[in-house]
Amino acid sequence: MQTIKSVYKIGHGPSSSHTVGPYRAACLFGARYPRADSYRVTLYGSLAFTGEGHGTKKAIMNGLPGAEVVFDRDTADLPHPNTMLFEAIRDGEAYAQHRIFSVGGGSIRIEGEASDEDREVYPQRNLTEIIALCNERKISMVDFIREAEGDSLWEYLKTIWDAMQDAIRRGLRADGVLPGALQLTRKAKLLYDKRCYNESADVTMNRIIAAYAYAVSEENADEHIVVTAPTCGSCGVLPAVMYYMHHDRGFPENEILDALAVAGLIGNIIRTNASISGAECGCQAEIGSACSMAAGGLAALYRLDISQIEYAAEIAMEHNLGLTCDPVCGLVQIPCIERNAVAAMRAISSVNLSRFLYTTRKISFDDVVETMYRTGKDMSEKYRETSHGGLAEIYRAERGEL
Repeated sequence: MQTIKSVYKIGHGPSSSHTVGPYRAACLFGARYPRADSYRVTLYGSLAFTGEGHGTKKAIMNGLPGAEVVFDRDTADLPHPNTMLFEAIRDGEAYAQHRIFSVGGGSIRIEGEASDEDREVYPQRNLTEIIALCNERKISMVDFIREAEGDSLWEYLKTIWDAMQDAIRRGLRADGVLPGALQLTRKAKLLYDKRCYNESADVTMNRIIAAYAYAVSEENADEHIVVTAPTCGSCGVLPAVMYYMHHDRGFPENEILDALAVAGLIGNIIRTNASISGAECGCQAEIGSACSMAAGGLAALYRLDISQIEYAAEIAMEHNLGLTCDPVCGLVQIPCIERNAVAAMRAISSVNLSRFLYTTRKISFDDVVETMYRTGKDMSEKYRETSHGGLAEIYRAERGEL
C-alpha cells in the first residue's frame, strides 16, 4: 500500500479526477515533449461527458498552453472511465502519444508505465491485517503509521492542514454566485452567521459543521485551492469535522495531525482495495470514503480504541453504499456541496454509535469496502459521474433539454 501523502493533494477544484489529475498529466506530457509544435488531448468517458462543467479543458490548457482539447463521447470499452490520449505534434503529424488515466484523488497512471506513487510503504493490504499487527505489538494506529512513514508525513500533514483551514476561512468570508449555468448562491457565510431563536447546542454544532463543509465545497466549486480528502468533490467533509474539533472544541493541532494520519490510512485502504473515483464507483466512492475517513479520524482524535475506530469507519461507509454520482449540469455543486455537509454530520453520528456498540458488530470495515467496490461496478454508467441519469437527467427534463 502506498504512502498516505498520495491521498492528500493540494490543487484547484472543482474535481480531482477532472482537474487535478488532467493538469498533472498535461504538465508531465509537456515536460517529456517540450519541442512539439502543438499538442492534442482527447478526453473519453466521464471526462468527455462532464469535463466541460468540471473545468477539464481549462486545467489541461493551464498545463499545456494552446493544446487542442477534443471531447470524444462516442468511444466505448475504455480501460478506465477517465481516459485521456495525449499527442505531441510536429510538422502536422503526431510523433508521440500516451494514454493516461485519471484514477481518482488527483492520481494519474500512464498506460504501460509504473508510477512513483506505486512505491509500497505498507506491506499490509487491508485494515484487518493492520489491526492484527497493532494488537500483536500493542501499539496504536498512529504509532503504526509513524513507524511506516516517519516524521516527514507529519510535516506534510501540517501543510495539508494549513491548506484545509485556509479553504474554510476563505469560504466563510466569501459570498456571491458560483460559476456555471446553475448560478448557485454561496451559503457558507449565511449558515455560519444565522443563529436561530432558542437554538440548542446540538443544532448549533450541526449548523457550524455544515457551514465549514459548505465553505470548502464552495471554494472547490469556484475552482479555488482545496485539498483532496480523498477527492475534490468530497473535500469538505474531513476538514469540516477537524476544524470544528480544533477551532470550536479546542483539540490541539498535534492531535488533529494524528487524526488526519488515521483518516488518510483509511482512505488509502479504500483506494487500494476499491476506488475513490466517482466515475468508477459513483459518489459512494467519494463522499462515502470521505465520511469514513472523517469518522475514523474523529474516533482516533477521541482516543477510542482500534476496534471502535474500525467500527466508526465501517458505519460511515456502509450507510453511503449505493450513493450515485449525478452532478446537475456536470457541475460539482448540486447535490455535491450539500452532500459534503450531510456526510460531515453523519461521520460524527458514526463515531457516537461506535463508541457504545462496537462489541456487537458483525460486519468488518474491509467487507464494506469490498461491497462498495462491487456495488460501484454493478452501478449503471448513468450514475457514475456522466450526468446521464438521476437528478441531472430529471433537472434537464424539467427544462425541456432532453
